[in-house]
Amino acid sequence: MLPLITLEEHFLSTTIRPGKNYGHYDDFPPSFTSKFESLGDERIQDMNNGSVSLQVLSHAPLDASPTSCSEINNELALAISKNPNRLAGFATLPMEDPKAAAEELSRCVTKLGFLGALINNHLKGQFYDDERFWPVFEKAQEMDVPIYIHPTYPSESMLEPYKGNYDDRIASQLSAYGWGWHTDTGLHILRLFASGFFDRFPKIKIIIGHMGELLPFQLDRIAGISRAWGEKKRDLLEVWKSNLWITTSGMFSLAPLACLLQTTTIDHVMYSVDYPFSSNEKGKSFIEEIQKSKLMSAEDLEKFAYRNAETLLGVKAKNLE
Repeated sequence: MLPLITLEEHFLSTTIRPGKNYGHYDDFPPSFTSKFESLGDERIQDMNNGSVSLQVLSHAPLDASPTSCSEINNELALAISKNPNRLAGFATLPMEDPKAAAEELSRCVTKLGFLGALINNHLKGQFYDDERFWPVFEKAQEMDVPIYIHPTYPSESMLEPYKGNYDDRIASQLSAYGWGWHTDTGLHILRLFASGFFDRFPKIKIIIGHMGELLPFQLDRIAGISRAWGEKKRDLLEVWKSNLWITTSGMFSLAPLACLLQTTTIDHVMYSVDYPFSSNEKGKSFIEEIQKSKLMSAEDLEKFAYRNAETLLGVKAKNLE
């Protein structure tokens, strides 16, 4: 089996539980919560079961204060120190305070050895095309580390369009992992492009998951439309090719992967699982399905499985066998 690196893999901090609850995650069964909480033996065993050599951890979506973010990052750094060959980290940042977020990113990279940061797709409905958030990205470009933009739960105002003639539970699912998480994150990338963000930060490295958050399917159409969005130093396709990396997190079917590979350079496509929302075993089966399908050459499969992540993050995957 190829060594595997996964980049969108989550945990829940046990140090910041307000009132001993996890908010959105309280409805999960205890067996599931234990996988979120584990930063040791249970997690490593699950990684072994899925042939994952290195897991880059990040906290599950939440809005946290600067103090809470520091506590989360310190907890993760301690766990990584106990399994440095198997675990790595993306920083949790307090995006409500961009100056503090930039400082925390710097601390996490320089002092804790983190590989970049994973941030929510919006802050209570505010997207990062607002220049007040840009100090975070300025710091990331300066330090040459990626920012992973990850879906998060909608604000109340964002939830309203998903309500209809059905149970509110369905509306909640549609607004999140059923649809809205992905369309909102894809929209966010387009908002960044339209705002001139990529002109300001031409070397920024942005990662998005879930096979590209629906953008590959729409890329040709939206690229043409975007040419009317004002003068840019580079067009959308060039930005897509140069500044965006895509993981397959949480999606395990060949059809969207084929679309992604037809619209994106293989050097910017990376395997991920979305653990524990998805299982490492399911991801391993998907790797085997890709091998049988011949959708990728042997060389490209190695890039996808671990080499692209090694190049982007400056890490090394060790074969478990």
